[in-house]
Amino acid sequence: QVQLVESGGGSVQAGGSLRLSCAASGYTYLAWFRQAPAGERELVATIRSRDGRTHYGDSVNGRFTISQDDAKTTLFLQMDYLNPEDTATYYCAATSANFLGIPLTARLYKEWGQGTQVTVSS
Repeated sequence: QVQLVESGGGSVQAGGSLRLSCAASGYTYLAWFRQAPAGERELVATIRSRDGRTHYGDSVNGRFTISQDDAKTTLFLQMDYLNPEDTATYYCAATSANFLGIPLTARLYKEWGQGTQVTVSS
């Protein structure tokens, strides 16, 4: 199983920003998920590689931005206006499958990163 490589997590105060990166290329869909302690894995954002179509979870819509570099070798998550509820382990995920719509559930993604911790203090 391919291991995606994430970077960019850390600690920040509420209202601050962080940018996550994930080395990933050759996939049809890429996504960021997050999981808080004792919580379920939650979709943060997804992007379709061929045309950049995106989808965001309700809790981050308008604050986070998912994107790829022009070479489509790196996935980013720009996180602005962070709040303590954003504290979680963030995972990069990818799939080479094709779907009629955008895959929104974790089980549809076959490749995963090791996770990077994001901690937001009040």
